[in-house]
Amino acid sequence: MIILVIRGYVRKGKITKQLVQSLKPNEIPVIFHKDLDATAANSLLESKIKAVINCSQSISSIFPANGARMLIENDIVLLDNMGEKFYDYIKNGDKVEIKGNQLIINGIPYTKPIEFLNKENIQVLINKSYENFNAELQKFIDNTLAYAEKEKDIILKKADIPEIFTQIENRHVLIVARGSSYKQDLKMIREYIKDFKPVLVGVDGGGDALLEYGLTPDIIIGDMDSVSDGCLRKAREIIVHAYPDGYAPGLKRVQNLGLKAKIFASVGTSEDIAMIMAYEKKADLIVTVGTHSNIIDFLEKGRKGMASTMLTRLKIGNKIVDASGVNRLYSNKLRLSYCIPVLLSALIPILAILQTYIPFQLLFNLLQIKLND
Repeated sequence: MIILVIRGYVRKGKITKQLVQSLKPNEIPVIFHKDLDATAANSLLESKIKAVINCSQSISSIFPANGARMLIENDIVLLDNMGEKFYDYIKNGDKVEIKGNQLIINGIPYTKPIEFLNKENIQVLINKSYENFNAELQKFIDNTLAYAEKEKDIILKKADIPEIFTQIENRHVLIVARGSSYKQDLKMIREYIKDFKPVLVGVDGGGDALLEYGLTPDIIIGDMDSVSDGCLRKAREIIVHAYPDGYAPGLKRVQNLGLKAKIFASVGTSEDIAMIMAYEKKADLIVTVGTHSNIIDFLEKGRKGMASTMLTRLKIGNKIVDASGVNRLYSNKLRLSYCIPVLLSALIPILAILQTYIPFQLLFNLLQIKLND
């Protein structure tokens, strides 16, 4: 029996989206991420790591978080729920060896119980979370309705949007966040981007997503907590999301880079204010990729309601198109049912030309005579 051995050096951090920015393939991330979401799992997979040690519960069974399953399906070893004491005990740079079901730190075996997640026990946790989901949904609805009363100005009042030099009126606006399946969706709409040349808006790390596809963001908007310095330097315009009182924690980071930014003070998420900005600036159409628009998305992000997003989408109405998940609708696989009509339509002009060709006419007449006989 071959025993899997994984070796690496510890890189730990309680905020996964910040940790992955400096994570190297030979390192083993030690995270503290309850209900590991799909976006965080994607960012860990992109770092080419082989194992993850989570000091919290990757699936708490409150709702069906998908991150753990994504890691396991990509053959990543996942040690789960190691606890806060373990997080404090282990240090950056410690040498870790995972040998079968054994954990060795700096050459010393770790003797306390270890929980390895696999497909079987993940499915048990997912099934349990579905049993608890109705209670969580009730709380989510109550919270959303309570905050909708407080945040109704999103619909009733015109937003105090800063002056920007990017021309939006009568143009399409593509808003990209780094939600699940954003990469596949961007691939699927690449022809749309090429043909319509929409205004490119990156919501925090969504700016880096655009750069990955060779697209320079016209605007970066958000809290500035997950976008790279390089992306901020390349963006044509930066808008920092501030609290309603005007306090903008992300502004200092932009200023430290020697860059200029505008402030947009508003309730809601950065995705919400990106949509509101496009709408108020009279965009012809707003297309979103990787944005969060359902209860699982919001619970994975640690939000207990979605009042601002619900109100934002009510206000924008039919001007918004979600490209999220479009890759599931269409596939690059060539299907025979698609090919037959295309081939037949291609044959029509060929046959029309051949009918004017005398040798072909003679051959066709001979065939008819033969068939009649």
